[in-house]
Amino acid sequence: MASEAENGRVPGTGEEEPLLGRAGDASQQDGKPLYYNFIIGTGVVAQAGAWILAAIVWGSVFSHDLILFSAHPLLNSAAILLFTQGALVLQPTHTKEQKRNGTLVHAAINDVALSAAIAGLVIIEYNKIAHNGAHFESPHAILGLITYIAVAIQAFVGITQYFTPGLYGGEDNAKKLYKYHRASGYVILLLMLATVCAATQTDYNRNVLQIQLWAVIVAAVITLAGVLPRVKKQKFGF
Repeated sequence: MASEAENGRVPGTGEEEPLLGRAGDASQQDGKPLYYNFIIGTGVVAQAGAWILAAIVWGSVFSHDLILFSAHPLLNSAAILLFTQGALVLQPTHTKEQKRNGTLVHAAINDVALSAAIAGLVIIEYNKIAHNGAHFESPHAILGLITYIAVAIQAFVGITQYFTPGLYGGEDNAKKLYKYHRASGYVILLLMLATVCAATQTDYNRNVLQIQLWAVIVAAVITLAGVLPRVKKQKFGF
């Protein structure tokens, strides 16, 4: 029997694709709107994990009196939720047009996520300065700083390699960086989730928010269980 590749079909795009798909198989079907990419394959699992994580943080924050600091966990959890959406919308694309449209939406979502993350950083730093607090001492703060720097670099490279490839000596050279951009994106997602886990061990969380570490770990694992199986090895040159 001829294989999908021999028939000119992209694996994972047929009607017989398993509900949750095989590893890397979630592919956008021709004629399907881009928003299907958010849930196809194991995307629905990733959505569950990302929204559960956001609900844990938001539910805890809004169950207490709101202060300026409250915006920090709200904005950063929103940023993680949005960055997850940015990955999900682009992962299943495989044709030139799909990749172009997916990249534009990916960039737009990530720009909003980056803005939320920066706002969260500004608020925590203002709060630290206003209360003469220590900067970047706790594991959460150190991980957070590393993550902020990584996100900033990721955003700069992602935007410039696609929209201004001349900075890298031309489109061909810029395209050579795509696989590294993808790989670092998954590493940064891990860093984000680890930072939230570390946040549960801060004094403010222990004394006020009381978000449980186990709950964050479960939500993070569910998110990764949805995102990672959709990774397409061929996009890394494997």
